[in-house]
Amino acid sequence: MTPAKPTACLALADGTLFYGKGFGAVGECTAELCFNTAMTGYQEIMTDPSYAGQVVTFTFPHIGNVGVNPEDDEANEPFAAGMVVKWDPTVPSNWRAAEPLTDWLARRGRIAIGAVDTRRLTRAIRQQGAPHVALAHAPDGNFDIERLVAAARAFSGLEGLDLAKDVTCAQSYRWNEMRWAWPEGYVARSEPGRRVVAIDYGAKRNILRCLASAGCDVTVLPATATAEDVMAHDPEGLFLSNGPGDPAATGEYAVPMIRELLDTTNIPVFGICLGHQMLALALGARTIKMNHGHHGANHPVKDLETGKVEITSMNHGFTVDSQTLPEGVKETHVSLFDGSNCGIRMVDRPVYSVQYHPEASPGPQDSYYLFERFTAAMEKRAVEA
Repeated sequence: MTPAKPTACLALADGTLFYGKGFGAVGECTAELCFNTAMTGYQEIMTDPSYAGQVVTFTFPHIGNVGVNPEDDEANEPFAAGMVVKWDPTVPSNWRAAEPLTDWLARRGRIAIGAVDTRRLTRAIRQQGAPHVALAHAPDGNFDIERLVAAARAFSGLEGLDLAKDVTCAQSYRWNEMRWAWPEGYVARSEPGRRVVAIDYGAKRNILRCLASAGCDVTVLPATATAEDVMAHDPEGLFLSNGPGDPAATGEYAVPMIRELLDTTNIPVFGICLGHQMLALALGARTIKMNHGHHGANHPVKDLETGKVEITSMNHGFTVDSQTLPEGVKETHVSLFDGSNCGIRMVDRPVYSVQYHPEASPGPQDSYYLFERFTAAMEKRAVEA
């Protein structure tokens, strides 16, 4: 139920207004609005760099009930601009909780609005596409509605926007932490592994953990790394990470690097999400903006080569146009929701990528085998060399 005097307002560019109860940081932000259908993992979603430039509507009503803790951050800070929920976060009830979601958001400078009809909002996003919005939290309940609507209309949108440069690491670093396991939690990889260079377009930590757990020694390079930068580490494999923004914009500098490595080496290449789109662009395909994208931890994807269906975690607003895949590149996975492309591979080389997130966090772990496939490809190449 909307409070007697709303302390937050979500203004859509078409003039539609949603009032509610503000929590987290006080202030305003503008962004693209999306919805996420996951039932767990709100902290991982808010700290996923792929959500830069977006306000996230959570369709699951129980957001905040397990609090937050440092182990579940997917990056050093939340990259989503704000959040929209149905019910106000409750006092956390979980043995791992370090602080309430409301305090965490306030400390991290992120705005949130509760007491919103998220079903109505989700229907609007499905019907109209991801709208541009302005989100305001004012404890006194005073809002300049005309200014908020104007700010939403003035938001540039994500098309043509390169956000990878904003979320990537500033310098290279090594990664050896593996996936969380009871009772140790996160432990470091101690055995030597296959040398992998991971390009950080906005990499989630759990992707890097999965690489380490699958047997990789990982060196992370910034999004703007050149082919020369990559080869300076003598990699046995190249990984292309997830990230935010328009793939065509990021591709202006990422695609030439990938093409050069494809032309001059035969090392295995594995990409996820934006990395999938970067590989597709480098191979000659095109990407397009989706109506409202795919965001959730419950998306069915069919592996066209095995016939198996995987339940996957997804977060993307752009997709590879499968009709533009060139000769020698095969579509391997498709969404069972709308038939959009979810995976490709080169027919004669261990070069492949997927649109979804096999590292989960949050979400199912049906697709972890893709990391093991990457390691196996490097081991096979080493034996044949």
